[in-house]
Amino acid sequence: MTLSQSVRRRGQAWAVAGVLCLVAVGKLAGAQPAAPTSGPAIRDLEALVVSGTRPGPGMWKVSKGGHVLHILGTVSPLPRRMDWNSADVEAVIARSQAVIEAPYVAVNSDIGMFRGLALVPAMLRARNNPAKRPLRDVVSADLYARWQLLKARYMGHDRGVEKRRPLVAAQELYEAALKKSGLRMGGVVTPVVRRAARDAGVPLLESKVALTLEDPKAVLKELNDSDLADRECFAGTMARIETDLDNMRARANAWADGDLEALGALPYDDHYRTCMEALTASALARRLGFNDLRARADQAWLANADKALAENPVSFAALPMSQLLAEDGLLAQLRERGYEIQAP
Repeated sequence: MTLSQSVRRRGQAWAVAGVLCLVAVGKLAGAQPAAPTSGPAIRDLEALVVSGTRPGPGMWKVSKGGHVLHILGTVSPLPRRMDWNSADVEAVIARSQAVIEAPYVAVNSDIGMFRGLALVPAMLRARNNPAKRPLRDVVSADLYARWQLLKARYMGHDRGVEKRRPLVAAQELYEAALKKSGLRMGGVVTPVVRRAARDAGVPLLESKVALTLEDPKAVLKELNDSDLADRECFAGTMARIETDLDNMRARANAWADGDLEALGALPYDDHYRTCMEALTASALARRLGFNDLRARADQAWLANADKALAENPVSFAALPMSQLLAEDGLLAQLRERGYEIQAP
């Protein structure tokens, strides 16, 4: 294979991954709220401004035979301006022998430094509706009316988003709504954990499901021509923006203050599960092996936890709070395996 062919192939893989993993990567847990048939009145929220240093929550302890796995629960979104006091987490990582990363999915993760150079235009086409259909032509009239209200409120006169597939348009709207509400999706916990692990020389254990595309060019063509049936994702995302921003802010503040009682009492509605199902239910996704991503990623994490608890006196992990509080979450599965669980 020549260098130009290699670059082209890697670029094709990156283009496919950019769309297929939009929802799947790092968003594997949660429950989907029922979308209302008509959206409630929209009201502006004051930007969430957090001053001072906030402690964040304590850590769960999973133990057996004198070995301990410390688990920090995370939530998303979090306050944009939050200053998190991470000293306790950094101290645990410094004396750990392993840090377990949260479950996630990667498509052709070995695409290297040339990724995207060859097929950036193709990737952009894959983000858009087949046959260049505008968004108003691929969703129902009532959904599009709700979209127009939310778009005007949070995105202004963005014309480019009107070309996007429903799940891509919904994600762009969601991120814009978070920004206006003083929230952000990430950038608080993960950078601190990775930096602390690097500084202490502690290895990171990936809990990854890796999917390799044998013919990325053919997959990209099929993706460009495919309808992903993602209207439910579109509706669910708008429903969450319409109804859950107050709860998002409350969860963010509860996490920042380490108030686990408040976190447990707040409802947790996550539109991402329906969005992921829009991908995994398609014939293309099933053929590529996307049909059981959540279970496979969870099993990868549990295998790392078993290994760490068997071999290391001290280990550290960070998991979404939903996985720690859910009756069938990863913490519950560790309990079923016979580990002792101590809440913060």
